[in-house]
Amino acid sequence: MVKLRLARQGRKKVPIYKIVATDSRSRRDGRYLESLGQYRPSNEPGQKVQIKEDRALYWLGVGAQPSDTVRSLLSGEGILLKWHLEKKKIEPTRASEIFTTWKTKRDEKFAAIVDTKLAAAREREEVKRKAAAKKAAEVAAAEVAAAEAAAQEAATPVEAPQAAIETAPVEVAPAPEATPVSEAPTEAPQALEEPAAAGAERPAESIEG
Repeated sequence: MVKLRLARQGRKKVPIYKIVATDSRSRRDGRYLESLGQYRPSNEPGQKVQIKEDRALYWLGVGAQPSDTVRSLLSGEGILLKWHLEKKKIEPTRASEIFTTWKTKRDEKFAAIVDTKLAAAREREEVKRKAAAKKAAEVAAAEVAAAEAAAQEAATPVEAPQAAIETAPVEVAPAPEATPVSEAPTEAPQALEEPAAAGAERPAESIEG
């Protein structure tokens, strides 16, 4: 049985998928019967899918079964709608009108998605710009304040270390009164008695015994 599925390509974290028609028994990234287009998830809506419409309709017509992801991609591109219109054998004019109406609505939806993303991006940029402006204003204000403080400090006169110190009055204790000196005796001290003249009798000492 033929299956329509994705085969991974591209770089790491930048995937690109090839839409292929392959035998259901083949491995996922193995050999395939035909490449029908590409799917790039990282692109904007409306630019993600590129499919060869006629070849996809051919493989659907011969019974190929799309995987869930490929079915979603085919539906988004309107290929499944065309296939169902052909199966129901609706007149080509009517089928064309139905497809045109559907495509118009799809394009409007894609445009709304893109506008929403652009508006969100602009809002994020505006928030970043305001935050940057606020930060710059704060830095400028801080610099001005620092400059004013430095100028004020430079203009303040430097006082002597002891100029502003008030000394407490010191009480002077009264000088102690001088102690009165006793007057010297007017009379001359009596002269010591002269020793007895030589040969004078000394009192006899009493001798006991």
